Amino acid sequence: MSTVRTGPLVGLIVQVVVLAVLAETVGLGAAGWLAGLAYGVGLCFLLSQGMNRSGAPDLSPANRVTLSRAILVGGVTALAADSFTRPAPVTVMVVLTSVALALDAVDGYTARRTGTSSELGARFDMEIDSFLVLVLCLYVAPSAGAWVLAIGAMRYVFMAASWVLGWMRGSLPPRYWRKIVAAIQGVVLTVAMGDALPGPLTTAMLVVSLALLIESFGRDVTWLWLTRHLRRTLSYDPQVTVNHASSQLSHSTQTAGPVLGGSCAGKADGLPWQERQTVAVGRSGTARV
Repeated sequence: MSTVRTGPLVGLIVQVVVLAVLAETVGLGAAGWLAGLAYGVGLCFLLSQGMNRSGAPDLSPANRVTLSRAILVGGVTALAADSFTRPAPVTVMVVLTSVALALDAVDGYTARRTGTSSELGARFDMEIDSFLVLVLCLYVAPSAGAWVLAIGAMRYVFMAASWVLGWMRGSLPPRYWRKIVAAIQGVVLTVAMGDALPGPLTTAMLVVSLALLIESFGRDVTWLWLTRHLRRTLSYDPQVTVNHASSQLSHSTQTAGPVLGGSCAGKADGLPWQERQTVAVGRSGTARV
């Protein structure tokens, strides 16, 4: 039976405390309270559901760091929502965002040092990053232009497309460049939010940021498209074992490298094929390759 875990509940309580502190220090109107509370409740619910599905009894040390980041993002969300009805405390928003971005490196380091890396942790971290970028885009858009919303919306458009297009549901191979591009989005949007640079330079940085994001998502979509038949073959028979699927995949990539593209020809961004994620074959019609 689905239950609410202690960690997410504590996170919700701390989120309310953070909102109360912001209300007492810089001020928080009805819009900010509503957005902050909705975010906190949604975070508590979704994280509890994720823990229930993964069977995690409690938050790992790395996930506690990510939850701390998420609470800071909740504060930024409340202040951003409030900015549509009253002047925003930009300095406070920049500080909260900067700390949240800095902690992004801490949770990954903590997961590696404690040996607690997990799919839940990776997904939790990714969703918090994506939501923070979306919030920053919503705040920056009135001054920089509505086109900036494309940066924040791209991750969610990708998710929506994967619900409609079956070939986009495969797990992607690890790629360090993807993490760099994600970090760039947060830094550039924080600079734009703080209005620290001349307008034309800020716009140029946002354009470059969007271009990098398009390139990164474009490469992932291309990889999913070029490997769609191979992944479908691996997942067609639910009785196929992981090791057998892995050997089939290795053989296929050796003989069909030019057809499948450079990412399947043995290496991708310096990562040997044999060191990538294990192929997982199941009834869901997806495979990790």
